[in-house]
Amino acid sequence: MQRVSVICVGKLKERFYIEAAGEYGKRLSRFCRLELIELPEERLPEDPSPAQIEAALEKEAAAIRAKVPQGACLVAMCVEGEACSSPALARRMAGWADRGVSHIAFVVGSSFGLHPSVKEAAALRLSMSPMTFPHHLARVMLLEQIYRAYQINAGSKYHK
Repeated sequence: MQRVSVICVGKLKERFYIEAAGEYGKRLSRFCRLELIELPEERLPEDPSPAQIEAALEKEAAAIRAKVPQGACLVAMCVEGEACSSPALARRMAGWADRGVSHIAFVVGSSFGLHPSVKEAAALRLSMSPMTFPHHLARVMLLEQIYRAYQINAGSKYHK
């Protein structure tokens, strides 16, 4: 069974996000061993300078790198990444599995995104949309898309 880690900077606080993430976690248990990892978001002043943002992203990147499992296929969620359909993501995940990739690690950054070093290390930079979403909602959307990919690959009717 494939392992999937979802590494997120920031903690879910709102009950509806927690419940939605929990529901997709339960659904995914049929297809993979899911690990949700929450890392603290660096505190920044109200109006941070570019240097302060860069320093925060560097610290978050170090924490992310420490949690990415050895040998995992890294997917960085970022707005400038590749936009792909649900079937395209399913094909990519199936291709990784066919090539023996046993662990996929998706990374969702903080409200300021991900440090360039994390994006550069990724096998795939993936964008949900050119629109801006709260990163907590992005986590739920990502879990749903991972679930949808497994459903597509299983040939279910979930994806319509």
